[in-house]
Amino acid sequence: MNNSEKNYNQVPAIKTLQAFEQTARLGNVAKAAEVLNLTPSAVSHQIAKLEEMIGQSLFIRGARGVTLTPSGERYYQDVTTILHNLMLATEQASDKSPKDSLYIHSSPSFGLLWLLPRLESFKEQYPLIQVNLSCSYENLHFTRDKIDIDIRHGIPNWTGVEIRTFRSEKLEVLASPKLLERSPVSEPKDLLKKELILSKSTLVTWPQWFAHQGLSIPEFPYTFSFDRSYMSLEAATHGLGFVLESNLLTQNYLDSGKLVKVFHDDLSVPISAHHLVYPRTHENILKVNHFLNWIGDEIIKDK
Repeated sequence: MNNSEKNYNQVPAIKTLQAFEQTARLGNVAKAAEVLNLTPSAVSHQIAKLEEMIGQSLFIRGARGVTLTPSGERYYQDVTTILHNLMLATEQASDKSPKDSLYIHSSPSFGLLWLLPRLESFKEQYPLIQVNLSCSYENLHFTRDKIDIDIRHGIPNWTGVEIRTFRSEKLEVLASPKLLERSPVSEPKDLLKKELILSKSTLVTWPQWFAHQGLSIPEFPYTFSFDRSYMSLEAATHGLGFVLESNLLTQNYLDSGKLVKVFHDDLSVPISAHHLVYPRTHENILKVNHFLNWIGDEIIKDK
């Protein structure tokens, strides 16, 4: 056997890489087997064969599942990129996907309140790119769900992807003008006796905001609570209470006069809650690069 044949035989089979990638992503052999329509023993066999080929362990086995070793973590990032590139190459070869379709997934409130009103600007600059937008709080898998860019809300602890955090984001107290007219507020402690709307999805909620102001909040102070920011903001426009929300989501409400800021900026709380997330190789895709440049310009406009 010559050297080229020997090196070729050291390349793992696709099914082996898929077994490893799904197990690493889900942290569980049985769940990976369900996704791949295999038996758990078959997935375990593929992983064992891969570890034998590499010459070291990729997982730490535990009673509740598996976790990656440092070597496994590095390998997982490389394998995820390889499988995604292979999917893209296959789609391009089969010509089944429109070459100028951009698939964006976003957290619901950001997609509705920040991104959607600005998409006309993107289309004006790039009229040949078809934009496909889906929204949920689920963190989708780029390869399986065929997503080019994911705009996520939360703590940026995702591995194997590029993360660009939206800067200058802060939480502010807002209310409708008619609520402030009948229930005026001059300082944070005044809110302790007011009607408050809780946005459950924000990373910082009322207790943390009050603590930031050196105050303690009553145990059950909320008139309403919602699991979507756009619902909290809509409730606030009807004068149902004071709301604590991200400035990224409220610009249209402020511009229209439906809501106003209750306090000066020095009483806002800085956060890093929204992030552009994508595989590193996607930066080389022209349509993705166009979107990243465009959204960067839009963020600058907001400052």
